[in-house]
Amino acid sequence: MAALGTIRKRGAILAGIVGLGLFAFIAEEAVRSCEATQNEKRQQVGEVLGEKISVQDFQALVDEYQEVIKMTQGRDNLTEEELNSIKDQVWETYVNNKLLASEAGKLGLTVTDTELQNILKEGKNPLLMQSPFVNQQTGRFDASMLTKFLADYKGMANGQNPQMADQYQKIYNYWRFIEKTLRQQTLAMKYQRLLFTGCLISNPISAKMAFEAQNEESNIQLASMAYSTINDNKVEVSESDIKRKYDEKKDMFKQYVETRDIKYVDVQVLPSAADRKALMKSMKDASTELQGGAEPANVVRKAQSQIAYTGMPVTSKAFPSDISAKLDSMVVGQTTQPFETTRDNTLNVIKLIAKTQMPDSVEYRQIQVGGATVEAARKTADSVYNALQGGADFEVLAKKYNQDGAKQWLTSAMYENSQMIDPDSKAYLETINSLEVNETKNLEMPQGNIIVQVTARKAMVDKYTAAVIKRTIDFSKETYSAAYNKFSQYVSESRTLEALEKNAKKNGYQVLERRDMVNSEHNVVGVRSTRDAMKWIFDAKENEISPLYECGNNDHMLVIVMTKIHPVGYRDVEDVKDMLKAEVIRDKKFDMLKEKLAGVNNIAAAKTKGAQVNDVNQITFGAPVFVQATGTSEPALSGAVAAVKQGQFSPRVIKGNGGAYLFNVVKKSQRAGAKFDAKTMEAQLSQQAAQAAYRFMNELYIKADVVDNRYLFF
Repeated sequence: MAALGTIRKRGAILAGIVGLGLFAFIAEEAVRSCEATQNEKRQQVGEVLGEKISVQDFQALVDEYQEVIKMTQGRDNLTEEELNSIKDQVWETYVNNKLLASEAGKLGLTVTDTELQNILKEGKNPLLMQSPFVNQQTGRFDASMLTKFLADYKGMANGQNPQMADQYQKIYNYWRFIEKTLRQQTLAMKYQRLLFTGCLISNPISAKMAFEAQNEESNIQLASMAYSTINDNKVEVSESDIKRKYDEKKDMFKQYVETRDIKYVDVQVLPSAADRKALMKSMKDASTELQGGAEPANVVRKAQSQIAYTGMPVTSKAFPSDISAKLDSMVVGQTTQPFETTRDNTLNVIKLIAKTQMPDSVEYRQIQVGGATVEAARKTADSVYNALQGGADFEVLAKKYNQDGAKQWLTSAMYENSQMIDPDSKAYLETINSLEVNETKNLEMPQGNIIVQVTARKAMVDKYTAAVIKRTIDFSKETYSAAYNKFSQYVSESRTLEALEKNAKKNGYQVLERRDMVNSEHNVVGVRSTRDAMKWIFDAKENEISPLYECGNNDHMLVIVMTKIHPVGYRDVEDVKDMLKAEVIRDKKFDMLKEKLAGVNNIAAAKTKGAQVNDVNQITFGAPVFVQATGTSEPALSGAVAAVKQGQFSPRVIKGNGGAYLFNVVKKSQRAGAKFDAKTMEAQLSQQAAQAAYRFMNELYIKADVVDNRYLFF
């Protein structure tokens, strides 16, 4: 009871302690929740219609498409620029498919399995012709080949023939990509047909009008008064003028993504005179060694050439263009002095060791002979070789050793770009290239023998055995260190834009400007490896200065100032003031010229007012006319001419892009050879309408609140 009394006396204190404990617990959970949310957000590449895509999911889409490109083009690697293009295509496709799927879902549109099967049966879709299931005899997609493959793939998945599993998996992944793309394309076509095909049709009347707009030509006498004849200083422009023009054209200034303006200093480190001198000495030493008969492979390797020496005779195509251009004019045994190629910024030395005429393509067949020991293999190979020399059938003997002995072609392109050819491969290739037609050789290899027989040779070409030393003219560590120290000092002393600009000139730098950067760009001001700088730009505040970035191919240094942030919405009037002022000046100049031409009703009178008169022919309503007197394209003039009959004078002064105009229509006629075909014109108009209507995707994009954060990851 005493204990209960004590608790009651201190109840308020205990309640406070418990409350604080509960608050701490709740706060801790809230912090954890916020951290989890932030971590999740940091892993999001973007968002479409409120649906987020993680970096892992987006990377999987990129990898999928990358493998498709490699398979269809037969390549192992892609350049950085190609990878960036793939990322852009994948993002655009992902967004468009999400938008279309959402709209189609509202209408209940789907692509059923039956529809997909019908597409496969027809076999006419271009995507199917890019698949591995095209019958080579008919040249058409063969659904039965696909069915067989899928059955075989299922067998691979069950553990049958694991050696082929990797190849089958790649083809299966490729097919799944085609199947997915077919569904997406079909859904898009159904949606477009439902919404547009029925309403975007033409008729004979509109077709006739379009034909006349394209083919009715007018010849006119044109009186021009260029705006440039009035000095800008004679035109008064007030702030209210600019504000009225801004309100008039405000919709032009709406932007749907945030953009940013920057000023920056980009320094590229270049080789110094001392760097060039040191490299030249090294190249001259290598040239002297080659001239003196040193082992080419050793000299090339020691000189760190970009082109390895294999000792194989190869065509000129195996060498860079600057090397191949010199080979044909060289004599065997000649070694060049170092020469520079500015295109790839290299110094080069060539020694032509041999030049010979050899076939570019050789047809051959072979039998590989093995045994329990190398000696046993040699003995068996001798027996096979002797049998062939005695007239035995090659294919029969091949089958005896579980081989088909089929003929195959070896082309120069299959090996001449290799950076390394081991001695055994070299001996094998030289044997095939050197044998005459129907000649057979028993070639000894470390693990056995290969019986080779050449059956055909064609396309005799010049082949060269050459030692090539190609070295990029690079800067040294000392040169880079000196450039870095100088730039670093400049950056540390220039922590405002004013200081950056003031100190730039005395340091030999230049402050440049880039406006309206968007975060979907892959690099900053055209310099590679600038992702960190891009992230800084879209996180910085106005007037903030970046740290020093080392970027490019480890040869650039960059510092950036954030000068202006343009958020989503209408651009500030100050951002477009120069353009608006130019528009206002043009308007006022037109009013001045219009007043000057008031009452003019013929070309002669216009000329007395100072107008320049020229004949302009073949004007059509369907295309803007270019006026040489003002140097501008004038759509308004084309429209005005079309509305005036032959022999009549312009009823009003025409306001153009480059001046004020009056005209007299001299002649109207149909373009020679033009013949109206209602069906052709209707089809053309329908196609144009469909193309215009496809811009609805832009409207869907704007309304979808798309968030693109790829710059944070790629």
